[in-house]
Amino acid sequence: MKAMILAAGLGTRLKPLTDFTPKALVPLAGRPLLFYIIEKLIAAGINQIIINIHHFPETIIENVEQNKKFGIEIAFSQEEILLDTGGGLKKASWFFDDGQPFILHNVDVLSGIDLRQMMAYHNENKALVTLAVRQRKTSRYLLFNQENRLVGWQSLETGNTEMVGESAQNPENLSFMGIHILSPEIFPLLPGENIFSIIKAYLDLAKKGHTIIGYRNDEDFWVDLGRKENLQKAEDYILSKK
Repeated sequence: MKAMILAAGLGTRLKPLTDFTPKALVPLAGRPLLFYIIEKLIAAGINQIIINIHHFPETIIENVEQNKKFGIEIAFSQEEILLDTGGGLKKASWFFDDGQPFILHNVDVLSGIDLRQMMAYHNENKALVTLAVRQRKTSRYLLFNQENRLVGWQSLETGNTEMVGESAQNPENLSFMGIHILSPEIFPLLPGENIFSIIKAYLDLAKKGHTIIGYRNDEDFWVDLGRKENLQKAEDYILSKK
């Protein structure tokens, strides 16, 4: 199976840690954050990974190669300018040539979610995209109907709510966990431009009737490592697993 790790971001929320270090290599319990994501994917059966890079790209490549690429195939997709999440995926589309669903994983989230179970759920529902979601206080939500299909989004910052799918009574607002499973049929459906948000693309596809579903996970550990205050929480979790 294949996967992509989104690691091209500047890590601005982690400054000054990322002034001279890419977000992917911020240390947790003495090891780079990226290493935990790679090992989690390998444990889920992934044997081919592509990582998009931009901020200190050579440092990321060097660290991965020093670890003998963890014994699997690891490729890199270097972005001269940041392409956002959707553009980054689109640039790496050549890597996903086996016709099989694949995992898209943000580099800055650490979780105990069972990726094998999530993949099974994706396949059972014959979804185009499956998004790991949970009930959590945040400023932006994705909205899902009773069948767990994406039907809209909501921003508490702006007060805007937009329904993009079928109408639904009392849709549930859930927080995205930064873990996606996609079927390769998505590539010809992506926007023509090269810089775009993958979440915006999902909303547009849901509006056109494509099956974008949520995989609910409220129980397992999850933390957003884009915030400095969460680094200690992540280290405590890592140390508890040793």
